[in-house]
Amino acid sequence: MMLLSSPAMALTRDDGDQPGSGLSVGQTLGLYVFIPLVAFAVIAGLAALPLGKGKKK
Repeated sequence: MMLLSSPAMALTRDDGDQPGSGLSVGQTLGLYVFIPLVAFAVIAGLAALPLGKGKKK
């Protein structure tokens, strides 16, 4: 038997539930696109630093 959850309870607020304001498009892109890309670039750059200091002939 498959149990399905009902979305009906999602329409009512719980006690103490205080949702914040939504994010704008710019904030969403910054939070989920630009910040991870910058973090990836910084980590990749730091990981590549030892490769540049190899043997020199």
